Amino acid sequence: MKIFLDTIGCRLNQAEIENMARQFRSAGHEIVATADSAEMAVVNTCAVTTQAASDSRSKIRNIARAGVQEIIPTGCWTTLQPKEASTLPNVLKVVTNQEKDSLVANILKLEPSTFDLEPIDRSPIPGIHRRTRAFIKVQDGCDNKCTFCITTVARGESKSRSLANVIADINSALAGDSKEIVLTGVHLGSWGQDFGNHHLRDLVKAILRETDVKRLRLSSLEPWDLDTDFFSLWNDKRLMPHLHLPLQSGSDATLKRMLRKTTAASFRELVNSARKQIPDVAITTDIIAGFPGETEEEFAETLDFVKEMQFTGGHVFTYSSRPGTGASRMKGQVKPEVRKKRNHILQEAIEESAKIYRQKFIGKKVSVLWESTTEYDEFGWKMEGWSENYLRVSAIASSPRWNEVDKVKLIEVDGEKIKGEIE
Repeated sequence: MKIFLDTIGCRLNQAEIENMARQFRSAGHEIVATADSAEMAVVNTCAVTTQAASDSRSKIRNIARAGVQEIIPTGCWTTLQPKEASTLPNVLKVVTNQEKDSLVANILKLEPSTFDLEPIDRSPIPGIHRRTRAFIKVQDGCDNKCTFCITTVARGESKSRSLANVIADINSALAGDSKEIVLTGVHLGSWGQDFGNHHLRDLVKAILRETDVKRLRLSSLEPWDLDTDFFSLWNDKRLMPHLHLPLQSGSDATLKRMLRKTTAASFRELVNSARKQIPDVAITTDIIAGFPGETEEEFAETLDFVKEMQFTGGHVFTYSSRPGTGASRMKGQVKPEVRKKRNHILQEAIEESAKIYRQKFIGKKVSVLWESTTEYDEFGWKMEGWSENYLRVSAIASSPRWNEVDKVKLIEVDGEKIKGEIE
């Protein structure tokens, strides 16, 4: 059977869809690049914002229009709106997050133990971005009660994967020629807490000790899960010097309404400690603009704090009310036009500090993992990829270097990228 796979949203969704591809292939089915050549499709949906939910519905409708008669939606939007998902055209079966891990086995009427999985190969899923990094799911769900977040409702309680299973997936990815491993989860920093007295640092140490990983990167980390000693892990240079620490707001009053377990002062202390212990570390973040009750004074506090922190990049989300969350019932909902204006101002502030950070590396050498070959001309292949500290780098190569790592001398800033020369 020919199967089309698609995903919306986070890295965790990407990791899950890649695992489904391995299972379908193991059972003898073909993953195809376009919906119009498929007999069945699986869509891993997202609900983090109203736009993500809308995109999820559009994906399903577009696949139906392409002629796929059997569509299986899964993921967060499907979990939250199963009845609506079931009414979309050509939907065969709605699969919630709680059933997702056994989706392929159930659809094919097989026992999960029958899968003889291929390595997590860097041959990409047809039709999906040619990622070189292997996203490894180590944890799912979240026990936090942030008042803006619908994902905790859709994903359920925090649940860690065993160390043995994570190590097995990483070794599989390495066997498939992955040059970089990215650990991902809904609440990554909670890994091991449901096992008892375990911490994410134990997982990281075990991976560095028991595998031949060359580049290990951590995805989003909540600041309250970390202490200053955590950053000593980066004495091992295989850990990439990049931390994504969601701030959400620089105002303590707003953070309190969000039920975030941090303050501006504790966040500042954490960032300062990371920068002292990890040379040239890139620190990126997430901010919500226009959270309910956010006054002009609170917004000004956030803007000032964002400027002070000098983030090297980040995502600014215009607050999106999600039914079922505490924030959706709060008084003082900020007008949409004000939310958008604040978003724009915050984005400008982050981009300004990102420019300063990029400029610091002109003339320096970095290691770049090439993720794409975008065009070919008389000068060679145009490559783009990521440095250790998450700089987007482009260079011209004499031959295609996709999924290879090269030393690159950085020459000049080119918008959000840096042009370089391969050594």
